[in-house]
Amino acid sequence: MKAESAVQRQLLELAKVDAELSRTAHRRRTLPELAEIEQAEKTARARRDALVAVQTAVSDLDREVARQEREVDSVRAREDRDRKLLESGTVAAKQMADIEHELQTLQRRQTALEDDVLELMERREALELDAQRTGAEVDKAEQEAADAIRRRDEAFADLDTTQARRDEDRAKLVPRFPEDLLKLYERVREHKGIGAALLRARKCGACQLEMDRNTINEIKAAADDTVIQCENCGAILVRTLESGL
Repeated sequence: MKAESAVQRQLLELAKVDAELSRTAHRRRTLPELAEIEQAEKTARARRDALVAVQTAVSDLDREVARQEREVDSVRAREDRDRKLLESGTVAAKQMADIEHELQTLQRRQTALEDDVLELMERREALELDAQRTGAEVDKAEQEAADAIRRRDEAFADLDTTQARRDEDRAKLVPRFPEDLLKLYERVREHKGIGAALLRARKCGACQLEMDRNTINEIKAAADDTVIQCENCGAILVRTLESGL
């Protein structure tokens, strides 16, 4: 393939632009904020699940407390009714003894129920504290995610600006190259990452392979408009005064 040496030298400008575009794309994929967001969102989900579990346990306790309190109210009502019967003086002696025995049973039952309610309330208080701590952890994780998202968006904005500028530079450069040379460059870049590089001091600027004397002699003997590729990586080797040929 043939191409004017001046045109070949301009491939270095295109390669420089493409290298920055590649770095920009790599940076976009590997921003540390992306991992931070993923971890923070994972933590937030886990903490939200834990919060729901605690809140469910609190609701279950609330229902149990309400049930126990209704039973306490029922025992108290039964106790009040029995006391009024005793105070009325209209019950027989045997019935009075039965009522007094029932009152003692009701008092023991009420005490047991009230103790149960107290224990449930203590457990509920502990769960409420746990819910507050877990809620604070959810808020922290969500804030960390929001901060990372903000920093990611700022970084993306900078990368968008860089990419837009380099895309504009590339659009200006591409029309300068013959179609066959550009196709070769693009094909090599697609497979190897670098389409063209400077040949400097017997070394390929793309793969950094140092060439043997015979290869260098062949390159020296080639016409200036001959398109030469690296035998190792396939990159178009651009010859300038820095090549030392």
